Amino acid sequence: MTNSRTSAASKQKPKALITDGLQFGRFPITNVKPVVEGGKFPAKALPGEDLVVAATAFREGHDQLGVSAVLLDPKGKERQRVRLFPPRGDRGKGTDLWEGILTPASTGNWSFVIEAWNDRYGTWHHNAEVKVEAGIDVELMLAEGAAILAEAAEDSSRNSADRRTLRTAVVVLSDTSLSPEERLAAGFSADVAAVVERQPIRDLVTTSEQFPLLVERDLAGRGAWYEFFPRSEGAVRNHETGEWISGNFQTAAKRLEAVAAMGFDIIYMPPIHPIGVQHRKGPNNTLIAGPTDPGSPWAIGAKEGGHDAIHPDLGTFEDFDSFVARAGELGLEVALDLALQAAPDHPWVQSHPEWFTTRVDGSIAYAENPPKKYQDIFPLNFDNDPSGLSNEILRIVLLWVSHGVKIFRVDNPHTKPVWFWEWLIRKVNKKHPEVVFLAEAFTRPSMMHALGRAGFQQSYTYFTWRNTKTELEAYFQEVSHESAAYFRPNFFVNTPDILTEYLQYGGPAAFKIRATLAATASPIWGMYAGYELYEHVARPGAEEYIDNEKFEYKARDWDAAAASGRTLAPYITRLNEIRHTHPALGDLQNLTLHQSTDEATIVYSKHKTLPDGTKDTLIIVVNVDPHSARESTVALDLAALELDPENLMPGGGFRVDDLVTGESYEWGEYNYVRLDAHIEPAHIFSIRR
Repeated sequence: MTNSRTSAASKQKPKALITDGLQFGRFPITNVKPVVEGGKFPAKALPGEDLVVAATAFREGHDQLGVSAVLLDPKGKERQRVRLFPPRGDRGKGTDLWEGILTPASTGNWSFVIEAWNDRYGTWHHNAEVKVEAGIDVELMLAEGAAILAEAAEDSSRNSADRRTLRTAVVVLSDTSLSPEERLAAGFSADVAAVVERQPIRDLVTTSEQFPLLVERDLAGRGAWYEFFPRSEGAVRNHETGEWISGNFQTAAKRLEAVAAMGFDIIYMPPIHPIGVQHRKGPNNTLIAGPTDPGSPWAIGAKEGGHDAIHPDLGTFEDFDSFVARAGELGLEVALDLALQAAPDHPWVQSHPEWFTTRVDGSIAYAENPPKKYQDIFPLNFDNDPSGLSNEILRIVLLWVSHGVKIFRVDNPHTKPVWFWEWLIRKVNKKHPEVVFLAEAFTRPSMMHALGRAGFQQSYTYFTWRNTKTELEAYFQEVSHESAAYFRPNFFVNTPDILTEYLQYGGPAAFKIRATLAATASPIWGMYAGYELYEHVARPGAEEYIDNEKFEYKARDWDAAAASGRTLAPYITRLNEIRHTHPALGDLQNLTLHQSTDEATIVYSKHKTLPDGTKDTLIIVVNVDPHSARESTVALDLAALELDPENLMPGGGFRVDDLVTGESYEWGEYNYVRLDAHIEPAHIFSIRR
């Protein structure tokens, strides 16, 4: 830590502090957050995101300590300085913990430091308040206050109005014709307090080391994802022969308008490359495919090419470019699957056998996730030729970037070395900082978190399997407060691989509940096509869909579903509208859990103060039991809602508007709630300001 010092009250110039080679500065500063691995990796941030900054700082003796956080832009220029305070409640008692909010404005390599300093005004204020009331050292206390404020009034860095305010206080503090109480009141006035709050009176400043903060574009940590298979969109089946004509980029482009109308930001497609023929899987993952079965898109590679080629049924690169352009016209970005594996007939198998694992019998090892076997997929081996394989993958990624792909959903990244992802993402982002990587890593927390540290902008999560109130509260707390510096959670409600029992047996209410939780608890959420149609029939003995789209075409009659009203699309549209109009839902760390008396009713809020000073606060109340109505008394942490006096009604209550139903209520600290899962399982309240 480094130290600097402003002028002291004493006229004698202080000697320099002896700190060379020491770990502690004048005031200890420890446990700074957000810091990842001691600063080896940058903490993650988004433009306009409120980042909780914290540190443990303390001093000897009883004098007051002040703590600040300073935000530095990519050029090292100070852009924001905020005072830190002990957190409210028990978290702040006796912990020496200090917290505040920093908000970077734009993308780039930002940084921040923590400053701890001798709070001269705070120390005097405390001592004078106690002693003057007790009649101890009255004149001395008043004189010390006058000296501190007089010195601050001569500080040329203060504006003229503030300097006048301080001089006026000095005059009154020094006026012996007034009572001590009158003189002290001048030093304690709201005007003086405001001046000191804007620019504290401090010395013995101790500055922490500088910690990195990587601020990435919005879609790195905000947005709604929609997944579909382009070969299914527009696919036509001959009912006489049973054969299919595949959909393609042109037919899939026709579905984009409906996806955009639901308010999604990203259209994600599984692999679009040629599919292997050898050991091709048939319907429902059967080992033998028929002559017209399309196979799994994740079995990449055939005679037509590999990861740098397009399946001929889908079209050409020109067709793909047109698809990307049409998506852009509708406000959608295209995300492409990056599945680093190969079918047995991938060109790499012949040209680079060293990129795979060869068994003792000479065969190449196929993928396994016992009891599942994937004979149609060969995993890559990065140990035989790490440089050659890594550079080939870099070439492929940059190829797709050149065709307008700025987002990659990475399949099974936890089966590749973490060093490789750190290298690849760093290489790509150095040239294209706008490129985003999503980790599809349903694996151990240590690996998922390591991938986030290595550079993945976001990740799939355990949210899919967190269904009870207790499970959800614990997980929301973890991802919003404990791992937010390096792990951005994307709350997908379903995938082609995952159809949870909750959705299988919960009925339409379960689909509405899960969408509500995902869309309001995380800035990033997603769904796989068919969710809006309540598709819920599972393959026996598996947590995945029957007639799985991974292995066959699926034709959905979107128009018939809309006409019959059996679609969740209007509700999903409303959720995304709420997300787009309420900035509080765009931040991760601002989630606060509240109490309810019912074991199936979860309550949480999201709060954000906007640059113009207005406040956006949502209260979300969800019945997570899809089978019944639940009643509860909700107890709110009112301090977390930051209610202003003008927002309160005569009895101390405040108005909330339900953004789903349009109804309004008067709420307070304690509130009765009844939510029927079969009617409306959730309230999404906006506090009326």
